[in-house]
Amino acid sequence: MTTKIYGHRGSKGNYPENTMLGFKKAIETGVSGIEIDIHMTKDEELVVFHDFTLERTSTGLGFIKDHTLEEIQCLSVGAMFKDFEKYEKNWDDEHIPTLSEVLELFKKHDLEVNIELKTYMFTYPGIEEKMFKVIKESEYNPKKVIYSSFHIPTILRMKEINPSAKFALLTMQDFPRLDDYFDVLGLESFHPGKDQVLNNLDFWKPLANRIRVWTVNDPADMQTFIDMGVKAIITDYPEVAVKL
Repeated sequence: MTTKIYGHRGSKGNYPENTMLGFKKAIETGVSGIEIDIHMTKDEELVVFHDFTLERTSTGLGFIKDHTLEEIQCLSVGAMFKDFEKYEKNWDDEHIPTLSEVLELFKKHDLEVNIELKTYMFTYPGIEEKMFKVIKESEYNPKKVIYSSFHIPTILRMKEINPSAKFALLTMQDFPRLDDYFDVLGLESFHPGKDQVLNNLDFWKPLANRIRVWTVNDPADMQTFIDMGVKAIITDYPEVAVKL
């Protein structure tokens, strides 16, 4: 099996994360898929953004859940990356995209998309139903979508709503009896952290074709996982991984 390359939040190492610009740059490298994160706004719209709060990567303040979509889309998510080598003034025009916007772009390129639901701090009541509704309305190929979360109740809720969807559990620790997790949670895959796998290769090697590993930025580590035959590498530098 050929290891697939996923851009982490787009092309996070060189461009503003979770932006349309970053996604387009990742696509240009030839990735098979892109990993994104979603939150829900005060008016129950789904936006693509990593943190629960706005400060680190946007010109806004406070929690996403406390702002409407209109308020959030007035913010810049490019202006915070002026220290990046590739920075250009037009980055300042990048806004926080909706899930619908992102899916429209990805659909044109037949990409796999890994949607991480950021639900381990806030429940975001109804986010699972809302997300599946947006996916259905986008007419995105369901076989190309992987839904992941660190939060097991979120996976159980998703499974109840859409049992045929592909689910992945994000982890930072090794679980005993992984087969039980696959069976009971109906998982398609595990998404372990890079160091977690490297520190226990004997544990993870038998599961290589059932894991996507994050966030793999060192070329030597990329090669290790490619040789291991993992399902996918999630990286901030997709242009490096694709070449390997």
